[in-house]
Amino acid sequence: MSGPAVPVGVVPPERALRSVLTSAAAALGVPGCENALGVPASRRVVVALVDGLGRSVLKRFGGHAPTLRAAMADSGRVLQAAVPTTTAASLTSLGTGLDVGEHGVAGYDVLDPERDAVVNQLGGWDEATDPVAWQPRPTVFERAGAAGVDAVTVSLPAFEHSGLTRAGLRGGRFVAGRGLLARAQAAERVLKDAREPTLVYFYVNELDKAGHRDGVGSDRWLHALEEIDGALRRLVDRVPAGTVVLATGDHGMVDVPPTRRVDYAAADESGALADPALLEGIAHTAGEPRLVQLHFRPDADADVRARVRRAWEDRFGAHAWVLTRDEAVAAGWFGTVVEERVCGRIGELLVAVHGDLALYDGRRVAPHAFEMVGQHGSPTRAEREVPLLTWRR
Repeated sequence: MSGPAVPVGVVPPERALRSVLTSAAAALGVPGCENALGVPASRRVVVALVDGLGRSVLKRFGGHAPTLRAAMADSGRVLQAAVPTTTAASLTSLGTGLDVGEHGVAGYDVLDPERDAVVNQLGGWDEATDPVAWQPRPTVFERAGAAGVDAVTVSLPAFEHSGLTRAGLRGGRFVAGRGLLARAQAAERVLKDAREPTLVYFYVNELDKAGHRDGVGSDRWLHALEEIDGALRRLVDRVPAGTVVLATGDHGMVDVPPTRRVDYAAADESGALADPALLEGIAHTAGEPRLVQLHFRPDADADVRARVRRAWEDRFGAHAWVLTRDEAVAAGWFGTVVEERVCGRIGELLVAVHGDLALYDGRRVAPHAFEMVGQHGSPTRAEREVPLLTWRR
C-alpha cells in the first residue's frame, strides 16, 4: 500500500470533538461530566456547531471570517472529529461524549447486521430502526436535564424528531428556526430568558450545504462563511454577562473534481460490472464516498477476501488506505473500544481516500450524488481537524 502512513485514530479527551458538550455540561456543574477542555465555569454555555467548519478551511479563508479568525488566533484550539468524518458520526459523538465504537453511529450508510440491510444514518432512518435501541447510551442533554440544567437544542424544524436527533442528541427541549438569523436570535432569547443553568446547542448547516453544492471557496460558500461569522459575532455581543460561547465544527471538507468522482460499480457495454474484481463476494456496500465500507457475503472465504483487497489496492491504493476492519479498529479509528453490537455495522474492508477522489456505488446512489463538489468522510487532517473557539462574556 503506497501513500502516506495510516493515521492513528485514538484521540485523548483534551483533543477530541466528543469532549465539547461534556465539558460544557461540566462547566455548568453536571455530575459525571468531565471538563476535559477546561471550559470556564458558568451559568450559561452555548455550543455553536458549524457543520463543515474544518481547521484547514478556516485557516485558508479566515479573511472572510474575522470573528472566527481572531478567536482562533487568541485562544483557539484544534480538535479531532470522529471517524468517519461525517455529520452522523460526529454529532452523535458530540451528543454522547463517546467514540463511534461505543455509540454505534458508524457512518452515513451503515449495515444493520440483524436485518442484513443498509441504513442511512443522516436523513434516511426507517421505521424498522429504533434510534434509541440503535444508540442506547445516555446523551449529554439527558444527563444535563437530570441535573437541573435547562438543555436546549436550537436547530432547523426538520431535525426536531429526526432519527439522528433521537439517537445522539435527544433530551432537553427543542427550539426551531429555519434561517441562520432566526436560529441565532432564538439562541440569544433562550440565554437572555434563562433563570437556571442553561446549555444551548446551536446547529448551523449553511456552510456544509454550500460546500457540497459548489465547493470550498466558491462564492456561495464564502457568503455562507461571512454570514456565519456575522451571526456568531452578534451572538457573542448580545448574550448576557457570564455566558460562555463555544464554536466548533463536525468535520472539514475537500473538493473533488468531476473526473475524480468514480463509480466503482459502473457497468460495461454489456451491462456487466466493468471491474468485477472490486465487488467479488461483496454483499453490501456502505459508508461514504471518501470512506467506503464493504461487507462480504458469508460464503466469501479468505482467498476471496484477499483478492478483493488486492483489487482495491491495485486500482486505488495510490490514493487511498485499504484496511480490514480489524486493522482499522487496531489503528483506533473508531476509538479505544468497539462494542460487540457495533462491530458488525463497520465494513469488513474499508477504503479511506487520502487524495482528491470520491468513490460511489452507482447502483445505490442517486445521479445527483455525482454532482457533489465538497466531500468528507476520510481520516485525513483536512477532514478530521476542527477548530474550538471560545468567547467569555
